[in-house]
Amino acid sequence: MFPRDIIPAGSVLLREVTPADLEPMVRACADPLIIRFVPSVRVPYTLADASSYLEVAGRTWGNGGASFSVADAGTGEWLGNISLKPSDPRGNAEIGYLIAPWARGRGVATAATRALTERAFAHGVARVELLADVENLPSQRVAMAAGFDREGVRRAAEPRRDGTRGDLASFARLSTDSGERVRPFLPDLPGGSLTDGVVRLTPLEPDDADDYHALQSLPDVVAHSVPPEAPDPDDSERFCREAGMLWLAGERVELAVRDAATGAFAGHIQLSAIIPPLGEAMTGYSLLPEFRGRGFASRAVDLLTEWALTHTPLARIVAGTSPDNTASHRVLERAGFTREALLHGRLPGPGGTRVDDLLWYRARPAGA
Repeated sequence: MFPRDIIPAGSVLLREVTPADLEPMVRACADPLIIRFVPSVRVPYTLADASSYLEVAGRTWGNGGASFSVADAGTGEWLGNISLKPSDPRGNAEIGYLIAPWARGRGVATAATRALTERAFAHGVARVELLADVENLPSQRVAMAAGFDREGVRRAAEPRRDGTRGDLASFARLSTDSGERVRPFLPDLPGGSLTDGVVRLTPLEPDDADDYHALQSLPDVVAHSVPPEAPDPDDSERFCREAGMLWLAGERVELAVRDAATGAFAGHIQLSAIIPPLGEAMTGYSLLPEFRGRGFASRAVDLLTEWALTHTPLARIVAGTSPDNTASHRVLERAGFTREALLHGRLPGPGGTRVDDLLWYRARPAGA
């Protein structure tokens, strides 16, 4: 059983939950993000619900876990809750937290998570796990900042308020790990987007799912997709929902191409097939018909490639095209790409055939 001692954590400390914490807890649990990502929180959350949490915390301690309030080290003000579930039969424990909206952006969750994890290791826990909704990027950033490695996705692992089940990104830290911050391979876009005044590239989000699906279902887009098949609507929704998580994991960059003047969804562009040891990634792109012929594709490719070669460890961006897709060839030429090689039978085609792939590249300038 864990001791109930206060745990110092820099500007915050972890202490037992007290009745004085209940009123701010009620205020915090009205926050839309808490309601969205912590489905166990009742809506509306009342003082009676907060009072019952005292009992829940007591049972957690009694069963061999730990349940703390996160408080300001100077004032004692309640800033959130953090708990460690009792270890399972394999010796694994799970950490979870809830931080008040007025305490975010100060490293509170990271400091608390790191402190409780290290206390768990000091008392014999071998592995601490942390689960976050695949759309909850702030929580995933906390996990990485506290030294947790991403291990994958647990499908349909959590019941949602609407009766469906949601996917969870799975992170873990071992007692033998260094605990150093896990830094993303791919940084965020400066200011949240890229623009040249004509097009704007923004991270693909769940709200883009309908537009993305309509685009990817166009016959001429399907014809140049790999494989050449139209997506299922559920797959498109999942693709947009997981885009931010996969960017944070360093696996791909998915962006909406928008008309800079109106904000309208114009298309999609990506970096995929990212190979960190080689410093290489592949770009692909498509536009809605009403935005073609206006230079949007070349501008988007140039913006994304320039960012990748300047602000990430990537040194080489490649693109594959059908040998007869002259429109795409012109897009790449205008974006500074050079034709490199014709790879025979590289890609799956319709009806079990194989098709050629004309490869292009753009590399970071020597010495840059």
